[in-house]
Amino acid sequence: MPALADIRIGVIGLGYVGLPLAVYLSRYFPVVGFDIDAGRVDELSRGIDRTHEVTDEEFAAVKELSYTADIEDLRDCNFYVVTVPTPVDNAKRPDLSALVSASRGVGQVLSSGDIVVYESTVFPGATEEICVPELEKASGLKFNQDFYAGYSPERINPGDMAHRVPDIIKVTSGSTPEVGDLVNAVYAKVITAGTHRASSIRVAEAAKVIENIQRDVNIALINELAMLFKQMGLETLEVLEAAGTKWNFQPFRPGLVGGHCIGVDPYYLTYKAEQIGFHPQMILAGRRINDGMAAFVANDIIKAMLKRKQSIDGARVLVMGFTFKENVPDTRNTKVVDLVKTLRDFVGELVIYDPMADIELAKHEYGIDITNELPAGPFNAVILAVKHDPIAQLGETGIKALLTPDGLIYDLKGILPRDVSHARI
Repeated sequence: MPALADIRIGVIGLGYVGLPLAVYLSRYFPVVGFDIDAGRVDELSRGIDRTHEVTDEEFAAVKELSYTADIEDLRDCNFYVVTVPTPVDNAKRPDLSALVSASRGVGQVLSSGDIVVYESTVFPGATEEICVPELEKASGLKFNQDFYAGYSPERINPGDMAHRVPDIIKVTSGSTPEVGDLVNAVYAKVITAGTHRASSIRVAEAAKVIENIQRDVNIALINELAMLFKQMGLETLEVLEAAGTKWNFQPFRPGLVGGHCIGVDPYYLTYKAEQIGFHPQMILAGRRINDGMAAFVANDIIKAMLKRKQSIDGARVLVMGFTFKENVPDTRNTKVVDLVKTLRDFVGELVIYDPMADIELAKHEYGIDITNELPAGPFNAVILAVKHDPIAQLGETGIKALLTPDGLIYDLKGILPRDVSHARI
């Protein structure tokens, strides 16, 4: 096991999580960043980050960081951090293919005494039950004799410029007490907010997966209330504002819940729970509500247009925003796509505008054409789906200019004042 002063780090996966981590780790340790996307590696070598997660100032503060798409370039490292995606498949089951592939790759260059730390979200037990055997098989080394493991869940919030890597408390763990000490010491060099040392890898894995499950269940409650209040003729946000005057009321809001964490993590824990014969109810109920929210919103939009005596099959409709959250270009796991797919079966023309989105990724993932340029009106309805800054900055005047005289503004995100939009969730 290396001493702290001798740590040489390899970061596997240079997306929203891996790149910022590599950039900050490089201030204290030699770092090699690896990604299977050679184009991504070339861009990063030229200081270009298509995710916009690393600022020019952060790039400028890099000390010792190189990028590669060749796994052999990691052979001199002795501390590996795996930050690859862990999505779900079409059947909502964990897709660990990237994690297994990364483990096999690291195993090829693993040496005696090395440590492999995982940051990808998994269910409790995945590191030691799935990843470690792949490391052993590829390396020929023995776990906790020749090499060691750790788990330190990522807590990156894409698009958040206020909470950077050093500002977020880091949970750490190791496969032995000594390894746990070293893993914690490595992260403590970077994380000024402090670290929390978990007693085991499984505790750290469980802590990560429930962070987002808690949010998912709470948002599901508010979404269900929003559906109820619609039938009761009540304005949901107005009700929430009134309830929010109590000091301990939690400020959750209704909406489309997608993304790489909240929309995915519940399925990881429920998958493991069902493997051991436990049948979770609240977790899955919350996910069902949130997965069905896009269809509810689409139906509500059509109802609102009909109330205004608008033609549906001849309507020209603009959806503003397509990414999974505001001010990020990533369209993967966006729930806006469910809204789009439902609406386009009913309206005459559906135009999707997103000033931030990676339009090539959207086309690849969904076969859907979107534009980064604000389209010309008039539209019979404008749906404010994502609160990107360029969309919010259009304001009442800019958005109304896109409408026909009898056009509908449906505001999912509370971008406009309540008396300006015609309908909300």
